Amino acid sequence: RAGSREQGAGSREQGAGSREEGGGRRKEEGAPRSPTSIAGEFRDVFGRERFFIELQHHDVYGDTRRVESLVEVAKRAGLRVVATNNAHYHVRERHRLNDVLVAVRHRLTLDSSHRERRANSEFYLKRPESMARQFERYPEAIANTVAIAGQCSFDLTRDLPYRLPDYPVPEGATLDSFLRGVCERAFRRKYEALAAHIREEARDRLERELALIEKHGLAGFFLVYWDILQLVGEIAHERRGRDPRLAPDERPVGRGRGSSVSSIVCYLIGLSHIDPVQNKLYLERFLNDELHSLPDIDLDFPRDIRDELLQRIYDRYGPEHAALVAAFPTYRFRNAVLDIGKALGLPVPVLAKLNRLVGHFANADEVAEMIRRVPEMRPLLSTPAWRDLVELAKEASGFPRHIGQHVGGVVISAEPLSSVVPVEPARMEGRYVCQWDKDSVDDARFVKIDFLALGMLSAIDDCLEIVEEVHGKRIDLGRVAHDSPEIFASITAGDTMGVFQIESRAQIQTLPRTQPRNIDDLAVQVAIIRPGPIVAGAFRPYMEYRERLARGEPIEVDYGHPELGPLLEHCLGETLGHVLYQDQVLQIACAVAGFTPGQGDRLRRAMSRKRSAEAMRALAAEFLEGAKRQGVSAEAAAVAFAKMAAFAAFGFPKSHAVAFALLAYESCWLRYHYPAAYFCALFNSQPMGFYSVEVLTGDARRHGIEVLGPDVNRSRAGAWPEGGDIRLGLQQVKGIGGGWQEMRGTSAGFLTTAGRIVQERDARGPYRSLYDLVTRTRLNHAEAEALIRADALRDPGLSRRELLWQLGLLIPPRGKEGVGRKAVAMQPALPLPVEHDMVALLALSPWQELAWDYDRLGVTGGSHPMALVRPLLHEGMTTSLHLGGPRNPNRLPQGMTVEMAGMVVTRQRPQTASGVMFMLLEDEFGLANVVVYTALQDRQRELVRATPFVIVRGRVDNEKSGFPNIIAESFRACPLPGLIEAPGSHDFS
Repeated sequence: RAGSREQGAGSREQGAGSREEGGGRRKEEGAPRSPTSIAGEFRDVFGRERFFIELQHHDVYGDTRRVESLVEVAKRAGLRVVATNNAHYHVRERHRLNDVLVAVRHRLTLDSSHRERRANSEFYLKRPESMARQFERYPEAIANTVAIAGQCSFDLTRDLPYRLPDYPVPEGATLDSFLRGVCERAFRRKYEALAAHIREEARDRLERELALIEKHGLAGFFLVYWDILQLVGEIAHERRGRDPRLAPDERPVGRGRGSSVSSIVCYLIGLSHIDPVQNKLYLERFLNDELHSLPDIDLDFPRDIRDELLQRIYDRYGPEHAALVAAFPTYRFRNAVLDIGKALGLPVPVLAKLNRLVGHFANADEVAEMIRRVPEMRPLLSTPAWRDLVELAKEASGFPRHIGQHVGGVVISAEPLSSVVPVEPARMEGRYVCQWDKDSVDDARFVKIDFLALGMLSAIDDCLEIVEEVHGKRIDLGRVAHDSPEIFASITAGDTMGVFQIESRAQIQTLPRTQPRNIDDLAVQVAIIRPGPIVAGAFRPYMEYRERLARGEPIEVDYGHPELGPLLEHCLGETLGHVLYQDQVLQIACAVAGFTPGQGDRLRRAMSRKRSAEAMRALAAEFLEGAKRQGVSAEAAAVAFAKMAAFAAFGFPKSHAVAFALLAYESCWLRYHYPAAYFCALFNSQPMGFYSVEVLTGDARRHGIEVLGPDVNRSRAGAWPEGGDIRLGLQQVKGIGGGWQEMRGTSAGFLTTAGRIVQERDARGPYRSLYDLVTRTRLNHAEAEALIRADALRDPGLSRRELLWQLGLLIPPRGKEGVGRKAVAMQPALPLPVEHDMVALLALSPWQELAWDYDRLGVTGGSHPMALVRPLLHEGMTTSLHLGGPRNPNRLPQGMTVEMAGMVVTRQRPQTASGVMFMLLEDEFGLANVVVYTALQDRQRELVRATPFVIVRGRVDNEKSGFPNIIAESFRACPLPGLIEAPGSHDFS
């Protein structure tokens, strides 16, 4: 490309005769070369018919002269010219946004980014007639543009030389025969002892799948996964002591999710832990006769296994042949306000406050209205810069913000990836990211292997290890029965905080209504609290059906139209006439419109991506035409299509829901039988789940388990049972850190601070004093201070303040005489009598102790803050005890007006809730649900969105749920005994 000027992201690509060089490029040594000489060199390399001189004109000073010079170069070199346009936005009006985003990228303001931005607003995608006018002196340049465009054709699925690495099968075997052998050996292990009819059904399923795999040439695809599972087995042997003789399908380390769980081949080679035959899972969502893209297989692993697996895949295939899949996080209005506001030079503190008050999915109109309602912000909208901010942030919403990494997608290629897809270095040295996201990778028919780190699997692994050490029992969850009445009793009571997938407030409130009694019921529970069923209108009627069934009342399922009952009973009967699973979209398409499973899956995929109204009308027309051929009325077909279209983009396949339901049951089983070990594992696996450690601590206490603070002479690195209670680990202390998992089996030279403290104590005995601790472990001042503030160092007779004073005498803070561990090393071998330098210091008040706990632990081993606030509140104020749960006969009556004070622990504003916020308050007795409608959010936005301790006034509503809600009418700030940095709520949208 000669004669172009590309000035994006601050870099410039210069060619022969460009404005920046004028006289052409220099040789590495010697005199300057002329543009004609350089052009001739390219002509000789590429050929006269394939090399052109490029002309661009954007009405920038010097463009006319430069174009004339390049035309002259082309004549002298005997070359043709071609007109192009350096387009960076599709219409002229977007130039303001482009300028702002360039400034954002360079972390500059608009006023300081003139060199990085383009000179005018001409860098947009121009219409043909506009380009023809621009180059009217050179019509041959426009003709050549059209001619070259006509020669350009490319098909991602056909023209890329991508292929998956071959699996090395033994001599005499084929990929298909080797895969069959692997499956047959596992088939005998898994089905030999089962009933004859199950074996027969499983055999038919296996033969059918192997035939489809052979038809589509996918045996190598499955064997590459099987080979990767051998790597997983090696890692699990090293880190978990797993028997290396076990096949991947025996006690699998990972868990399958998604549609692959419906495959018996995946089950037999170890990619899934769910029997698709006995769970009656629908295959065609994963594998069918008309496969339009490669099957999608997602695998969940504990975090440490997954991290090591990624590294070993890079080691095995090499960085040239393995790369992470990209993701493109897009601007929401909220982060657009912050980024663009900085580029416009607006005050950062005001932007930060605005950003805190704006919801994740707020739009421009909501923000403008919010600014008008906040008195100190109201004048802002009268200034041009703030009006520009609102408009530009609105334009930026939905734009890619930066390139990121898919949570676990990896592409493996037999060819060097740089020859088939653009790649760039990842943040971690030695790794690369391909610049396509999961949809583009799928469109190009690349194999994307998803290795996902699932925190709950890490927690369960930790829990099993704790149980084995504390109770002397090695539990095999694969042998745990899935029909325990006491487990389902705890689930139906909504006692599921910390349980996988069914711990949110929406889940806890609906469990007493749906009354799940088996894994299938639990799968529905996992699937129904999702946007798909809610948008499709399935949530409320399904809940009503379940409540009537729980009361023993007969029901007549409504399929939406009399014609649809006989057609859809086989696929929607188990979900009471409503679409809850992605598989059902395919099944409806087949039953109503006569589609093949392949056609049905193509329809589902098309619906699942963002489509224009015109595209959706085309899909509907295709479906309605098929239904007409099947003899289904247009009215019934329209109802069926509406069921699918409303659901398709936001749901699970049933196989995914069953896999997650099993994990939910197992986590609930461990929580019920080994609660202390389970809570320890949850604490050690943070961050994960719906709640903070502080909230989980409250739940543990409500189950009779005390949570004790960290102690250098009692704690391990992670939380651990102590008697029937829990002792927090030293890693809980901010400033100490150190993942508990990394420390198991780690050499002393690589131990974290927490591990070093524990190892030294176990080797040489308890620490007798602060001096003893810092001299034996070489703690620096900051680490020792963190332990003291967290009350993890208990020296008899000394308060936290007095220990801090003593620390200042032993190790001067950073910036004073001595620094950190060097200062400890300079101390004399024998302790000085520092007690003579001590002064009498006031002990911390209970509130100050709480503030220090939250500052260093994010949790307190003492009183709940609301217990200390209670004396400041009037006596008649409601508590969570008064609200009660579904089985509390003394709970407050419907419609009663109450006031309750509490600490906000979660805020959730789902997109499907029409702006309604669900807030969870915690007091010293428990939790309470608060519903906040949009009008109140607008009136009291800062109190609702950003105040950690509030008093809410509202009405009790316990008609629609087993757990009462407070329908909020007003908020006010809760009086506090002093300053405190609360742990912070978990906010979701």
